[in-house]
Amino acid sequence: MPRTPARKRVSKQKEESTVKVRKEGIRIKQENTDENYDILQKSIREKLFDNQLPETHTFKEQKKHLLEILKRCVKLGESNSALLIGPRGAGKSMLIKDTLKEVHAAIDVGKNLLQVHLNGLLQTDDRIALKEITRQLKLDNVVGDKVFGSFSENLAFLLDALKAGSKESKPVLFLLDEFDLFAHHHNQTLLYNLFDICQSAQTPIVVIGLTCRLDVVELLEKRVKSRFSHRQIHVFNTLTFEEFMDVAETKLQLPNDFQDKCFMKQWNNEVKMAFKNTTIIDVIQRHYDLHKDIRSLHLLLIYPISKVTALNPHLSAANFVEVSKLRSLDAKPALLHGVSVLQLCLIIAMRHLMDITEGDPFNFEMVYNEYQKFVQKKSHSIQSYDKAIVLKAFEQLVAIELVHPADNSTRTQKEYRPMNILLTKSQLVEALNTYQGCPTEIKHWASHPVLS
Repeated sequence: MPRTPARKRVSKQKEESTVKVRKEGIRIKQENTDENYDILQKSIREKLFDNQLPETHTFKEQKKHLLEILKRCVKLGESNSALLIGPRGAGKSMLIKDTLKEVHAAIDVGKNLLQVHLNGLLQTDDRIALKEITRQLKLDNVVGDKVFGSFSENLAFLLDALKAGSKESKPVLFLLDEFDLFAHHHNQTLLYNLFDICQSAQTPIVVIGLTCRLDVVELLEKRVKSRFSHRQIHVFNTLTFEEFMDVAETKLQLPNDFQDKCFMKQWNNEVKMAFKNTTIIDVIQRHYDLHKDIRSLHLLLIYPISKVTALNPHLSAANFVEVSKLRSLDAKPALLHGVSVLQLCLIIAMRHLMDITEGDPFNFEMVYNEYQKFVQKKSHSIQSYDKAIVLKAFEQLVAIELVHPADNSTRTQKEYRPMNILLTKSQLVEALNTYQGCPTEIKHWASHPVLS
C-alpha cells in the first residue's frame, strides 16, 4: 500500500531528527575531545615547569642535611649557614624547593619560618639587596624615613623589628642564589653581617647560598670566611640513561586524578609506545650524552608536547628530531643571515686573511684591500662601495661580536687596530649555503680566494 503524504512527512521528520541528534552527539564528543587535549596541554606544561624533583632523583642525603639545619633553627633557635654547590641544572633549586615544601608541611615548623630570596644577578650591590630584604620581610612601614649610619645598623634594625611579643625572634631563612656574585660586592658587607648574626646570639637565621663554583669559599674575605660555618653540600647529577628515560616518560604522562580516566589511560599508553620508538630513544640518548640535567630535558620535551592536538593526537618522532636540530643549531651561521652582502664580503675577506697569515690578527686596511681585489674584477657585477661605508659595515660586525679586537689598546687608529674573527670556515660555509639570495660570485670567492 503506497505511503500517504502525512506518513512521508512524519518519516522525513524522524530521519532529520535522527541526523540532528547524531550530529549533535558528534559535536559534543568533538568538544569533549578538544577540552581533554586543552587540559592535557595545561597539565603536562605545569609538570614540566613546576621545578619539582622527580622520584628517581631525590638527593636523600642532601635533603636530610638541609631539613636538619632548618628544623634546628626553627625549634631550637640555632643559627647556621651552608653552601649548596653543583653545576648548573644539577637540581639545586629543585632540591631547595622540595625541602621547603616538606618544611611547610610540618605544622610546628612551616608557619614560623620567614623567607628572603636574593639573587646575585638582580641584587647587584648591598644597597639594592637591603631594599629587597625590607620588601620581602614587609618592613617598609617600620623603616619609614629613618636614616641609618651604616649598612650593618640598617640590617640589624630590620632583624630586630622581627621580634615577636616575647623575647624570642622569628627565624629567617636567607636564600642567596648566584652566591659567588655576592662575594664581588664592595667589602662583602652583606655576607659579613649575615654570617656575623649566624655566629652571635641574635635573631636566629639560616643563610644558604647556591652556586656552581667549587672555589667559592676562596672568594670570601678573611673576616667573612672566619664567620662562615664551612658547611658545604654538593649536588651532582648521577642519573643513568634508563633513569633519564623514566623521568622523561613520567613527565609526559597524565596524573591519576585526571577527570577523563579513559582518555588518561589512552594517552599514557601512547606515551609508553612513543618511548619505545628507536628514533625518539636516539634523540634522547644524544641529548643525555651532552646534557644530563633535568631542566634541559624539560626544554626538549616542551616542543613535541606543544604539537599535540585533537587533530594530531600522537607524539611524533619527527617533532623530537626537529627540536633536537633546533637545540643543536649553531648561532653564528644563523646570525649571518641578518648581515648585508657587503658585510658578508668583508667576512670572507677576513677568513682569507686568516688563512694567509695562519691565524695572525688583521686590521681594517688589510680587509679593505682584500675586498678591493674582489670587486675590481670585471667578471662579476658586485657593487663597489666607498671606504667610509665599508668601514661602517666593518664596525657593525664588531658591534655584533663577529669580529673582536685582538688587544685592549684604544690609542691605535680604528683602521689599524688588530682584530680577530670569531667565525670558523665551516660556520661560514654553512651560512653561505643557507643565505637567501646569496650571489654565486660570493660563494665562489669564499672557496677560491683572489690572487694578487
